[in-house]
Amino acid sequence: MSTKHINIVLTGNPNSGKSSLFNALTGLKQQVGNFPGVTVDKKTGEIDIEEYAAQLIDLPGTYSLYPRRSDEWVAYKVLMGLDKEIKPDLILVAIDASNLKRNLLFCSQIMDLKIPVVAALTMTDIATAKKIGVDINGLQLQLGIPIVEVNPRKNRGLAKLKKIIAQTIQLNNQPSRADFIPIKNLAPKAIELVQEKHNINDYHALHFLINHKELDIDPIYKKELEQIEVSAHFNSSKTQAEEVIQRYHKIRQIVKLFVTEPSPLEKKIFTDRLDNILLHKFWGYLILTAVLFFLFQSVFWLAQFPMDGIEWFFKEMSTSLNNFLPNNKLSSLLVNGLLAGLSGILVFVPQIAILFGLITILEDTGYMARIGFLSDRFMRKAGLNGKSVMPMISGFACAVPAIMAARNIENKKERLLTILITPLMSCSARLPVFTILIAMVIPNVYYFGFLSLQGLVMMGLYLLGIVMALLMSYIFKAFIKIKEKSFFILELPVYRAPRWHNILVTMFEKAKIFVVDAGKVIMIISLLLWFLSTYGPSDGIKTTEVKYAAAIQQNPEQTLELNKKLSTEKLEHSYAGYLGKAIEPIIQPLGYDWKIGIALITSFAAREVFVGTMATLYSVEDSNDSGLRDKLKAAKHKDGSLVYTLPAALSLMVFYVLAMQCMSTLAVVKRETKTWKWPIIQLIYMTGLAYVLSFITYQLFK
Repeated sequence: MSTKHINIVLTGNPNSGKSSLFNALTGLKQQVGNFPGVTVDKKTGEIDIEEYAAQLIDLPGTYSLYPRRSDEWVAYKVLMGLDKEIKPDLILVAIDASNLKRNLLFCSQIMDLKIPVVAALTMTDIATAKKIGVDINGLQLQLGIPIVEVNPRKNRGLAKLKKIIAQTIQLNNQPSRADFIPIKNLAPKAIELVQEKHNINDYHALHFLINHKELDIDPIYKKELEQIEVSAHFNSSKTQAEEVIQRYHKIRQIVKLFVTEPSPLEKKIFTDRLDNILLHKFWGYLILTAVLFFLFQSVFWLAQFPMDGIEWFFKEMSTSLNNFLPNNKLSSLLVNGLLAGLSGILVFVPQIAILFGLITILEDTGYMARIGFLSDRFMRKAGLNGKSVMPMISGFACAVPAIMAARNIENKKERLLTILITPLMSCSARLPVFTILIAMVIPNVYYFGFLSLQGLVMMGLYLLGIVMALLMSYIFKAFIKIKEKSFFILELPVYRAPRWHNILVTMFEKAKIFVVDAGKVIMIISLLLWFLSTYGPSDGIKTTEVKYAAAIQQNPEQTLELNKKLSTEKLEHSYAGYLGKAIEPIIQPLGYDWKIGIALITSFAAREVFVGTMATLYSVEDSNDSGLRDKLKAAKHKDGSLVYTLPAALSLMVFYVLAMQCMSTLAVVKRETKTWKWPIIQLIYMTGLAYVLSFITYQLFK
């Protein structure tokens, strides 16, 4: 049984196969949180290695031990032993066999920290495709660390890797290895002065001299380092540049000895040939448009049957319960509160799972990075760069992690602009709203046999969010006075076949998150709404019941019609009714009634609550067994006109595209920007934009 607990830190360059290795080693024993005090993902997992119970910590990808972004600083502090919670017993470095020169820079820096190191050689299949050969035995003898060839996608080499990790921890003799380059020669006087006062190795001393201003260390120690800088005439930029030059010089010698590379005249591999088409100035954008079109069409094509099945199931269950249970408050709570709220959650699970599955395919195949490359030209005109497109695309799933992903943008102005406009991307929470409204007012017709009109409208809503995001960024860039040069450097991963198991797991996990996390909010609000819709202030509801009881007694042949009027009037006299009526004058110009007003208010908790709100309101008002879409289609104003006409539904969809209706997003923006100024600006500009454009939409189509 495992008794010894150890910390293994997994690090490496971005796109080096690090995440695949982490998933393969930990399986389902994973947790995702944040590093203390910072909004950077902290992925940890458990693995059993012989007699050790190991915690594997997946650090953010970084190219060298000289950080620039906030997530790189997190990785740096852990590797330098400055993190208060994580003290690594061993560092596991993922090295891309197809790009050894660049990967060995970071690996050689980690080796000089004098912590036990094991290297996992990944991407060997890509190296083979590029006709690159690696002499692993020679390379590990030269570096002085064990190197294990692994293929996480096929679970190859993992058992050997675990065995080598156990042996390395047991021997613990690596820290005595020689420096990769003569560190002390880079700044002999300054390093000696540091070591006179502190018992640290040469490379730690050098890094404290270079980065002490950004590190959370003892102020006295920091002052000592500043004095040493002056007395030893230490130049941090020059020393850092000299170190990197020396490392690359030695790396080139090692690669020449132990790596065979093809002639530059040989044919390009498949990835390069495919990029000639997918990144073409004309065909690349045409293909991108087609990919996005297929994405949104598929949400309807593939989800239609499971959605119909879920609706049928809840309709039958409601019918059975209404026939079986007595007509009282408890049965109303069960059917019109609990069951209505649950159906409003589960009916959209197929679409959310399919959307995330398709996005995962784009990421897994390597095409998502190409979208960033193609988008850079448009991004720059709006004051952004190609890196902004990654958070924006992530925003199609959820704005919260998308805004956190903007920390990868080094330029402060571009990062802030990205944060401000990312919530305009239509997240998955908007999908249930779009779906139910499109299904009601847009005919299910196909052009040329395959172009769905509903799919085209859905794509139009997503494009509206993108266009408005770029437009607002263009406007904001004139007001945000941060001057900083920007460079767009993006590594394009090779094309690979998607991992279908990974896609299925992602679909399941995202659907589960929606049902559990969003579902809790929807259920709580659905039950609260049932209470607000069933009870009211004063004796309005009781008076209404007495009035209609007398009317039914006098006209028993009109019982069905009078009961419907009774339900409507009771709802109007409820707490929810008074709330909706209070804001109705403000939203009437947009084509909305007071019930939609209630949904707009509850949607500030989470946008997807709109559907649960409508399900509860219409279940309370009309307890027949038709589905929610049928009830909404039949909804009427007092004058007998339909509520959900084409102009009103389009106006409502535009409102949900543009409005800031997510408290979680506002909270994370505050956390990322460290001020309430920008969340308040977001709330004001997005709500104002939504109101104005919804008003224009309604007036144009009315």
